[in-house]
Amino acid sequence: MVVDNLQARYVAAIDNDRLEDWPGFFTDPCRYEIISAENVEQNLPLGVFFADSRAMLADRVASLRRANIYEAQRYRHIVSPALVLPPADNLTRAQTNFLVVRIMLDGDMRLFMSGRYLDAIDLSGPTALFAEKRVIFDNRRIDTLLALPI
Repeated sequence: MVVDNLQARYVAAIDNDRLEDWPGFFTDPCRYEIISAENVEQNLPLGVFFADSRAMLADRVASLRRANIYEAQRYRHIVSPALVLPPADNLTRAQTNFLVVRIMLDGDMRLFMSGRYLDAIDLSGPTALFAEKRVIFDNRRIDTLLALPI
């Protein structure tokens, strides 16, 4: 229940354009990466995005708001219930499947990404936080600039 609630609040912040709230879902330090399933299966470490602190996540949001130029868009996440995995390193582990629909300014909607979140969650504080979130996408490629967090 706590894991599903954390995941629901996380995707709601992204989907409702509350990107400034996004870093607050993570511990500091943390690990956030977006990587293809193909690279994970081949044990290749390079993904399309990596951050290891809240400051890096906040910098990403600042650049999205002030520096990056990209076509206006929004996401709508559809997530499965979390499959809670055996804990490790005093962290709760979970896998949650997701679909992301990308909605463009002109109303065009397309399935943008499918995949799974592999999360390590710190439950020791007053609020559950992601210590690690690996966004493992099934697509072989991403058809446009990956602007928003997944």
